[in-house]
Amino acid sequence: MSDFDRNHAQTAPVVSADMSVDAGLRSFMLGVYNKLALGLVLSAALAWVTGNFAPVQKLLFSTTPEGLITGYTGLGWVVSLAPIGILLMAGFISRSMNPRTASLIYWTIVALIGASMGSLVLLYTGTSIFSTFLITASAFGVLSLVGYTTKKDLTGMGSFLIMGVWGIFIASIVNIFIGSSLMQLMIAGVGVLIFAGLTAYDTQRLKMSYYEMGGDQAAMSVATSFGALNLYLDFINLFRFLLMFLGVRRD
Repeated sequence: MSDFDRNHAQTAPVVSADMSVDAGLRSFMLGVYNKLALGLVLSAALAWVTGNFAPVQKLLFSTTPEGLITGYTGLGWVVSLAPIGILLMAGFISRSMNPRTASLIYWTIVALIGASMGSLVLLYTGTSIFSTFLITASAFGVLSLVGYTTKKDLTGMGSFLIMGVWGIFIASIVNIFIGSSLMQLMIAGVGVLIFAGLTAYDTQRLKMSYYEMGGDQAAMSVATSFGALNLYLDFINLFRFLLMFLGVRRD
């Protein structure tokens, strides 16, 4: 369910800003990307543990004797769905958020999603997961660079893409009952396009928010956590949808 764990409650319109090289902006964006990178490392480590360490695996996933996943346990569903509840809660308290709380929300969501992604370790071969991760990382880097450097206002596109997220969420729920492999591939294709666009949009939105905060260190600390969270969710969802196309399932 982490395919749809996004928090776009905090929207920041693009404003005119000095686009010249700015040391403060570079430092701010570097802080976001460092936090994102550490979050991805933590998620990968937790996914490996929950997908390979039998005592933990049995707590979260139901498997066949051959080790193929058949579903989530009760605890597994809680871990998988909890990020959605945390994001909804964060939307209500976002205006009074302090840096420590924002950081706690980020690391909690990253850990929960990472743990639930052990299902991918059980479903796909390690080689296909690794190769898809490299492809995702390369695409994400290019898309984020586009969002950072473009002078085109992506606000309108972002609003459209966010509506698209809800569309694929609803379509995925419907497909749970239909069970159509063709529909699943269509959802995956649309999902790749949506989260590719959101990567560029969220990068630009984050960059513009830096200028709006006017040097407020507390606000920038909160923005670093939530900026990293939005980009993390873009990356994870892009990875998961690409894995539907490129992943090789275990026999």
